[in-house]
Amino acid sequence: MFPLHNDKLKETIDRLSIIDISSATIRQICALAAELEGEAKEKMVHLEMGNPGLPAEEVGVEAEIEALRKGVAGVYPNIAGIPELKLWGERFIKAFLDVDIPQKGIIPTVGSMQGSFTLMLLLGQRLEGKDTMLFLNPGFPAQRHQAKLLGLKDEAFDIYSYRGKKLEAKLEEILSKGNVTGMIYSNPNNPAWTNLTEEELEIIGRMATKYDVIVLEDLAYFGMDFRRDISHPGEAPFGATCARYTDNYILLLSGSKIFSYAGQRIALVCMSDKVFNRRYPFFEKFYEMPAFGDAYVYGVLYCASSGTSHSAQHAMAAMLEKAVKGELPFIDHCREYANKANRAKKSFIDNGFHIVYEYDGDEPISDGFFFTIGYPGMTAKELQLELLRYGVASISLTSTGSEQEGVRICVSMLRNEEDFENLERYLTSFHNDHKKSE
Repeated sequence: MFPLHNDKLKETIDRLSIIDISSATIRQICALAAELEGEAKEKMVHLEMGNPGLPAEEVGVEAEIEALRKGVAGVYPNIAGIPELKLWGERFIKAFLDVDIPQKGIIPTVGSMQGSFTLMLLLGQRLEGKDTMLFLNPGFPAQRHQAKLLGLKDEAFDIYSYRGKKLEAKLEEILSKGNVTGMIYSNPNNPAWTNLTEEELEIIGRMATKYDVIVLEDLAYFGMDFRRDISHPGEAPFGATCARYTDNYILLLSGSKIFSYAGQRIALVCMSDKVFNRRYPFFEKFYEMPAFGDAYVYGVLYCASSGTSHSAQHAMAAMLEKAVKGELPFIDHCREYANKANRAKKSFIDNGFHIVYEYDGDEPISDGFFFTIGYPGMTAKELQLELLRYGVASISLTSTGSEQEGVRICVSMLRNEEDFENLERYLTSFHNDHKKSE
């Protein structure tokens, strides 16, 4: 029963060979949480894993089944993407972002994870001396690990202290060194759920152009800044993006969260025409394909997976088509995450916690897939361990590159009334035992 004894928690962590809980991977935390459930013989509240908590869009399921019935399982997919996917990918970007990307720049990948990994590989090769990725933290821990696996150097800073005009001076300081090849961030942000303002996106775009940096903008949670309704295709307001302020961009658009299609591992790399067509001497010599886009598709993706699941491409194409035609209200479907976040936040705040990343400029952050919490007098590591002891699994902000003390909360696994009741019960117990230290 929760709370577990400290010795039992430590014993379980040691058994799983987790060296430092604050830098453990999300999958390690999932494994640890499962073990602790067994020890406590009580259900844990799982707030550590960004697994979609909604059913997959039926449009995609039916399109994939139909494609399989027609025999696509027996045919290799086009590495560059099936025609339908490229067509509706182009139209989706135009309808919801008001950005023009030619169909050749719409390329399917095995989830955005493969997209960012393979793109970073190519970014690290394109120009001599540009061997560093810049991470606007906090961020998705796996992407930082990808750069490490590729042997790339990295720079990073916590955007907490560099919002608004302060962002420009910080980017100038780093990018002026000339060694940064690419910059990556998610918007809305994983884990903080902050959203970059138009002023900040303009700064990023302008600085990327000035210093020849290619921006990887991860739109995994596209449309989930529920303070602005961008759900009407072809009508303002449109989604926020740096693509309005630079040609040096690649957008990552995943089906995992916006369509709850995570199991089929399907995403789009959406590459600007300038990035796709730019030629590099190294690519011509190494890949015998001088253009960035060709080297990416036929040099890197071919070796990485020889294409993205044929049937999943049909599913993604169908979902994009219905969304563009206004027949798939995916943003309305995702709004359930905001409802969950609002309720979970109240439980935390009522029990002495506070929101760490709280504002975009002067505006409180949106309710959505994630939020961040801290507790008085506790470091990120201490809070993560204590919450585990009390039956609440989360990941440390330390693992996301944040310099703030706290943990990330993901609400997607709060699936029913029992989960919310358990969360309230565990947090009340936690606060009753710790409030004397406030």
